[in-house]
Amino acid sequence: MIKVGIIGGAGYTAGELIRILLNHPKATIAFVQSNSQAGLPLTDIHTDLIGETELVFCSDVDYNADVLFLCMGHGRSRSFVEAIPPSYKGKIIDLSNDYRLKESSDGFIYGLPELNHELIKQSDKVANPGCFATAIQLALLPLASATRLNEVHIHAVTGSTGAGQACTSTTHFSWRNNNASVYKSFEHQHLGEIGESVLQLQPGFSKDINFVPMRGNYPRGILASVYLDSDLSEQEAKGLFSDYYSNHRFTFVVDKNPDVKQVVNTNKALVSVNKHGTKLHIVSAIDNLLKGASGQAVHNMNLLFGLDEAEGLHLKPVAF
Repeated sequence: MIKVGIIGGAGYTAGELIRILLNHPKATIAFVQSNSQAGLPLTDIHTDLIGETELVFCSDVDYNADVLFLCMGHGRSRSFVEAIPPSYKGKIIDLSNDYRLKESSDGFIYGLPELNHELIKQSDKVANPGCFATAIQLALLPLASATRLNEVHIHAVTGSTGAGQACTSTTHFSWRNNNASVYKSFEHQHLGEIGESVLQLQPGFSKDINFVPMRGNYPRGILASVYLDSDLSEQEAKGLFSDYYSNHRFTFVVDKNPDVKQVVNTNKALVSVNKHGTKLHIVSAIDNLLKGASGQAVHNMNLLFGLDEAEGLHLKPVAF
């Protein structure tokens, strides 16, 4: 059994990790660390786990774990990693943005399996992708791999859990409910990840990637609508996508435009491809907390340890 340690265990991504790993047939949770909740039962914070676990939050880190999942939030992972004793020989999967970009990766492999499947398997340190970045890259990678990307236009909407557990003015129910808004237009932090993956597959790409993110009035799920000029026929484009994802376990090319209820509570991504005149339109849907965070992190763990990559990730969609 893989002994798992979770650092920063009180937030949304840690909660999803715990839910998955409690039912993972090849892993066991050795400890869940939290400075703010140390000494309290996990069920005091993750109340849906009543009857599922008797684990208690701890303050110390057990470096006998085989893998550490870092769920502390952006900007805090790097100082933690720098303080890890040299004697630690386990693996690290970081869910923050501290190591995602190449210039600051410090040996971490960018953990998008649909891009770096074989590199992840050979690594000890993985930087888990961002949620928007995951959804959008899945809409772009097949085209980039065939050097058929052009200037890209993206509108994507995310649920409120994408902002984390702490209540803010834009996640508060009375503001978010029956509302929608645009934020960080053309300057979202995930653009860096997207640009690097595109260049990895289509060197020399210099066109704009125009991204307008939106807040939705629902808790979880991302729907990305992507379009660009293309001289590919619809059949050719669908063929590119089907071929690219044919050996990937969690990304499916579908005929009808997907919706978030098809993917919420799963590690699946659904992608549709259609042609409208000269425009190629790609729609991508994922659960921001699973395929966009904790589910993808467990997928990466499975790859790191040579397991079946779908182990522990046969999850039920909410459907309605």
